[in-house]
Amino acid sequence: MTAGIRRREFIAGLGAGLGAGLFASPAIVRAQQPVVIRAGALKLIHSIAPYFYEQFVPAGYKIEVLPFETPTECKNAVVTKSVDFGAFGIAAALLGAAAGEPVVVIASTCNRGMAIIAKKDAGIAAIKDLKGKRVAVFPGTTQEVFFLERLRMEGMTIKDVEPVRVSFSEMHIALSRGDIDAYVGAEPGPGVSLSSGVGSLVEYPYSTAMGSLNMVFGTHRDVIAQKPDLVRVMLGIHQKATDFAATNKDAMVAMASSKLGQKKEAIEASVPNVELTWKLEAKQIEQSKIYADHMLALKQIKRLPDFATFIDTSFVDAVKPT
Repeated sequence: MTAGIRRREFIAGLGAGLGAGLFASPAIVRAQQPVVIRAGALKLIHSIAPYFYEQFVPAGYKIEVLPFETPTECKNAVVTKSVDFGAFGIAAALLGAAAGEPVVVIASTCNRGMAIIAKKDAGIAAIKDLKGKRVAVFPGTTQEVFFLERLRMEGMTIKDVEPVRVSFSEMHIALSRGDIDAYVGAEPGPGVSLSSGVGSLVEYPYSTAMGSLNMVFGTHRDVIAQKPDLVRVMLGIHQKATDFAATNKDAMVAMASSKLGQKKEAIEASVPNVELTWKLEAKQIEQSKIYADHMLALKQIKRLPDFATFIDTSFVDAVKPT
């Protein structure tokens, strides 16, 4: 074999090796990329824990928090797998489950966080004073069911008020403009109205059999079946972030002010009405069932969901105290 031939074979072999390396290198790069977890959150202070997730992500993972305007939008993102996990109201979760959607509640997010606020000096000091008034209520939300039950407890129905559809983030503005007389809102809206002097508190609607049940943490049934390890990792993040935010009020206020664009004074007024929690205990499950019964009676759902598959406490139950 001549030197020229050997040289050509060497160059060809070198080229083939380089080519194989070029094809192989993306696979190596991909193998080193972290697993991305997409989590949905609401633009509300009682959905503030997800914004602390990044501080508690273990090696090999990356978190992306996507904000949603309404509970239904966030729940739908879970159902369509646009996000892997989401925080939304129990009402949105029940609406989906009752309709046969594969949404599963695996933890809690927040209790309380609701308030009925009236325009200051409007002469509205109690639920009965809302008769004939324009009241902002967002359909399909936890707040709506609580309000309807409070009306029933006072011998009233929704027909006794003039309901106006307004999103949570717009309720304070609508009250300030005089478009409505009162609203059934979610923090930090009530805190904004109270701290600014625009609104006055009618009540925190926690006197029903549903207690202060509010937001839950859910995922798609396929995620539980196909990626249980991911669920465990996510719940660990959710637990640590929730506990941190709940016990570090200054950090919670600073984060909420930054992410929600509200003044510190408004956030501070909201904090006492927010109970961040990840635990999903027998009490919350019983309240969820009572809640579902109310929704069925109100014909908001056609059937009760199968609670054996709708709520899965196995991941919460496996979390060891920190």
